[in-house]
This record gives sequence, structure tokens and C-alpha cells, in this order.
Amino acid sequence: MLPSEKNIARGSEQFIEIEEGISILSVKNDSEHEECITHNISADFIQFHFCVKGEIKFNFNEGSYALNIKEDSSLLLYNPERDLPINLEASSQSWSVSILISIKKLHTLFSAEANYIDFLTEDNRDKKFYKEVVVTPAMAVILSQILNFNLHPSVRKIYLKGKAYELIGLYFNRPAEADIEQCPFLDDEDNVKKIKLAKTIILQRMTEPPTLQALADEVGLSLKKLKEGFKEIYGDTVFSFLFDYKMDYARKLLEKGQHNVNEVGLSIGYSTASHFISAFKKKFGTTPKKYIQG
Repeated sequence: MLPSEKNIARGSEQFIEIEEGISILSVKNDSEHEECITHNISADFIQFHFCVKGEIKFNFNEGSYALNIKEDSSLLLYNPERDLPINLEASSQSWSVSILISIKKLHTLFSAEANYIDFLTEDNRDKKFYKEVVVTPAMAVILSQILNFNLHPSVRKIYLKGKAYELIGLYFNRPAEADIEQCPFLDDEDNVKKIKLAKTIILQRMTEPPTLQALADEVGLSLKKLKEGFKEIYGDTVFSFLFDYKMDYARKLLEKGQHNVNEVGLSIGYSTASHFISAFKKKFGTTPKKYIQG
């Protein structure tokens, strides 16, 4: 993939090969101008690109074709017929993470469930894949940890390896029955819109979210259809999805340093600081205060 250097740190860019067949490229462009990042990537690799903040653009065929990825979106690229070199333009104030993993490596991770992933099946082995996916709150937490970790160099690679595997697992996470193409309920565009409206409602009212039944009534679905449809589209239950979103929202507020722990907890619906601290520790394994200090 990169014939000469395994680990590259250049300005706002960091490229780390964490083990054979898997690398992480992280970009934090906090400048006031656009930055260009290029890397030679062979056809043996599948590319997962996540835009955490701002906007990034991928150029192909020497700039004759481009794809934009906006904040909280991701792009999967795989072409077994030709190399897909990274030619990335990071806009001002943009952050991104890319996971580059060989098809051989990914196959070993899912060897027992290869048919679960389209491009690992025998029928699709030689086909190109391009897919855009929304970054879930759970994925956003992992991406932030990859971008902001502060660990001793001796444990850096093992930490990033765990985070890369966790991110890939979340990317492919879905219930066994969650195949939208085969789910008659989600073939109805109106039902999908209702599920997406339900997500918008709980995020807008995260401090006092409605009950599941009230939410189902508001969007015009049965309770059963709301729960099944939400999990199929977003890969999680309604309130687990909301919990991840609230914790990620709180983490971002803490990082800005403009609010104390109690204020952050109140902003996401926790009436006492102790309840917020307990929830935060459950999610991140540390208290808000220690997280800020770290």
C-alpha cells in the first residue's frame, strides 16, 4: 500500500499501519484553508471513509470525478479491478477518519459469516462497491476516540487496532432480520419517512423524550412497527440510539470547555450531576471531569 513508510505524521494528517493489512488515516484540518492528502492504495484494499466534522472531497481519475462527504456521513469504496489512490481535499475546519483494510483481512474477520456482507460472497467477489452510510452516534464516539486519544506510544497500536475493529463491527451491525431490500414494511417509502421522523423527534426532545407508545402514535405507526423499523434502519433500539447520541453530544460540549459538568448534564436531560456522571462513565469508562483533564 505504502511501499516506503509505515507510519506518517504530516501536519494535521496521521497515517498508521496498525498491523499487516489494516491502516488508519486520520485528518484534522483546523486551519483556515483547504488541505490535500494523497496516498497510493492498491486494489486489494477496501476503504471506509468517515467525515467527523466539516466536509471532505474525494477526487478520482485525476480530478475528472469527485465525491463529497458531509459531516456525520461515511463512504465505502472497493474496486477489485483497479487501484483507488486517495486524493482527498479536506475543507477548512474538517476532521475525518479512514480505515483501510485488505479484502483478505476482512474475510478473516467475517470468515464464518462471509455471506452476511455483500462483497465477501462468491458471486460478488469481483464486483465494485460504493456505499454511503450515515454515521451513528455509537460510531461517532469511536471516531472521536481515534482522533483524540492521548496514550503512551507503546500501547497506541493495540488501542487503535481495537477501535478499528470496533468501528468496522458497528458499521456492519444490524439485526439478523434487518435486510431492507427483503423487508416488505420498509419497501413502503412512507413507513421509512415515519421511522426517520421518529428519530428526529427523539433527538429534538432529548431532554424529555416521549414514551415509545407516544412516539409511535405521533408518527402514525404501531408500537411493534416502530421498534422493528427503527432497529432495522438504525441498527439499535430507540432509547439505546438516543443514549449514544446524548453521550456524544455531552462529550462534544465538555471538549469545548464552556460548560461545567452539571450544566452539560442538564442540557441533555439529567436532573442531577451524579446521574449524568454515572451515565457518562458507563459509556466512556471514565468520569466527565477525568475526560476533560485527559
